Amino acid sequence: MASEGFHEDNLPQEAKEYHRMIQSVIEEMEAVDWYNQRAAVTQDPQLKAIVEHNRDEEIEHACMGLEWLRRNYPKWDEFLREFLFTEGDITALEEGEEEESDDDLDSSNDESLGIHNLR
Repeated sequence: MASEGFHEDNLPQEAKEYHRMIQSVIEEMEAVDWYNQRAAVTQDPQLKAIVEHNRDEEIEHACMGLEWLRRNYPKWDEFLREFLFTEGDITALEEGEEEESDDDLDSSNDESLGIHNLR
């Protein structure tokens, strides 16, 4: 039961719903892993097809949960947009963002008359 994972008392409803979805996504991902392991070792082609189908259904459920998180929490939206459906080194995406910011300050093509953020 999802409520067993609450670490604080008297949580607002929004925090409870957030926890429920996080817990649901975790459970779906665990099921994906279990089905995937079963598919990897079974020798029966029909059983393998059924287990792979079940695994893919769990992937669908996990993605639905992630989409709910994205729609309801801006940080989920921000980071999913930053990392999903990209190419290249995943860890470099975050590093590239920092490099872009430095490059923006050095740009001579801007219209700031050479005046940059004075922070």
